[in-house]
Amino acid sequence: MRKSNYDKKPSTHIEGKIITGWDNIVETLSQAWADEPVWAIDLYPGTYEEDFINAFAKTGRRIINTRSLMRPEEEVHQLTERFMTDDVLFGYMSNIRMEEYFSPLPAPPLGECSGGIVIIGTGAAFVAQKWSMVNSQWSIAYADMARWEIQQRFRRHEVKALGIDNHEDSPSVQYKRGYFNDWNIVDHYKDELMQNGLIQFWIDSNQRNEPKLITDAQMRQGLERTAHKPFRVVPFFDPAPWGGQWMKEVCDLPREEQNYGWCFDCVPEENSLYLEAEGTLFELPSQDVVLAHCRELLGQQVWHRFGKSFPIRFDFLDTMGGGNLSLQVHPTNEFAQREFGLPYTQDESYYLLDAADNAVVYLGLKEGVDKVQMIEDLRAAQRGEILFDAEKYVNKLPAKKHDHYLIPAGTIHCSGHDSMVLEISSTPSIFTFKLWDWARLGLDGKPRPINVERGKFVIQWDRTTPFVKSQIANHFEVLSDEEGIKEERTGLHPNEFIETRRHTFTRPVEHNTNGGVNVLNLVDGEAALIESPEGKFEPLEVHYAETFIIPACIGRYTIKPLQGECMTIKAYVRQTL
Repeated sequence: MRKSNYDKKPSTHIEGKIITGWDNIVETLSQAWADEPVWAIDLYPGTYEEDFINAFAKTGRRIINTRSLMRPEEEVHQLTERFMTDDVLFGYMSNIRMEEYFSPLPAPPLGECSGGIVIIGTGAAFVAQKWSMVNSQWSIAYADMARWEIQQRFRRHEVKALGIDNHEDSPSVQYKRGYFNDWNIVDHYKDELMQNGLIQFWIDSNQRNEPKLITDAQMRQGLERTAHKPFRVVPFFDPAPWGGQWMKEVCDLPREEQNYGWCFDCVPEENSLYLEAEGTLFELPSQDVVLAHCRELLGQQVWHRFGKSFPIRFDFLDTMGGGNLSLQVHPTNEFAQREFGLPYTQDESYYLLDAADNAVVYLGLKEGVDKVQMIEDLRAAQRGEILFDAEKYVNKLPAKKHDHYLIPAGTIHCSGHDSMVLEISSTPSIFTFKLWDWARLGLDGKPRPINVERGKFVIQWDRTTPFVKSQIANHFEVLSDEEGIKEERTGLHPNEFIETRRHTFTRPVEHNTNGGVNVLNLVDGEAALIESPEGKFEPLEVHYAETFIIPACIGRYTIKPLQGECMTIKAYVRQTL
């Protein structure tokens, strides 16, 4: 294990000044909108609504909370019931739109408010636009929110969902409503506001006591610059029941925490971006750059296939000094589409960034497994009657640093203890069917949900030892080997849409996005420099274990080692059109 200069606060520079503090924010908007009778402060679900209401109450204007204009909670529950289902974890992707929450919308009280009004809450811009058709003008500020911070607020039971007060629900139930319903609705709505140029200011309230404000011109500048250069999203780290100690040292994390199991360092729907001006950071969801510049970022063919969805995910799974991950399986595309309304599933792979001498990976079934007996044993283990004998049914393979194990959907698998895994996968993030969790409790002291009854429908029973050895365990292919540069194809499996390449190099390596987004990690070496032969962007220095994104529009780029030998793993979407 070694320390690195891992950067936890990467950013994109913007011009101008970032306004900080509620008093300064309200004063800035009051001056900009002095003659406007209707102000709309639109909030992403998960913001602290009371903070906004208290701040803008000082203007003397009438405050209208959008919750007071929405349909009653009972009707919202009826509206969303078919998408929420009665499952503790899984729902169905919603096709509801924002306007359905405001049906019917009450008449505007504009004649009663000579001093003007401030509409605050999710959907404020929608309300302002509808009311403006009668006799008014309006101005919009949008308070965006990173999903990672929203999840922290779920755990503390601090925020409400779209149209209902569910803050006392379990974090998993709150997350389920966000994932399947609220975020889907609001991202579509926010995208329309962005594309139509209706937002004039953006507010960052991710840090409760440090709200910040920028203009829409600054926001667009930041997103434009980000989409046309190599960049990193803001990584976040989280403990896990199986979590380890590797990231504490390498990523310089607080030592007092019990463990860190997860690091998400390229999941744009979950991560955030930093914009920086005069040393001040403004935080926004990294998904915003996907919404605003999907074609430049993803490339025409990837955009045509996936729309405004970033399809590649990189994250860390740290079990160094920890335990085994849950034995699990991911649904097939067919199952995911039918049961969850999901366009694609979570195919993945494990790249061993580091490993102790006794590290293992559980992957695929053994020959001659009695599948009926295996399912019965999993059910009995779920009831607490037995300990499931994983090694009776599942291959247990020794794992070492820089191994690469491919895991197409339907393959039973898990990483063992004393490993540091770089997980390279497609993006859907919660579609894991846990089959066995080694008789342990979650961090909340409760058993984690097990999904044997779903898992049994997607386990591919023909993926046994011969399949594992011949197709998905360390399936390397040397493509070129010249002085100072070695390129290898490391996967993924033909069933998966992600391709990966590994480069080991002591001199600059030439790359080309070939019209599709690239995601890379510096899996060995101290540091490297990413440069443009045409001078399209300022060089970016990356460090050991950092993940970075190369937008499709960049085309040619080089990666130069700054000290000794380096190694990168690169992922991109296979071109199929």
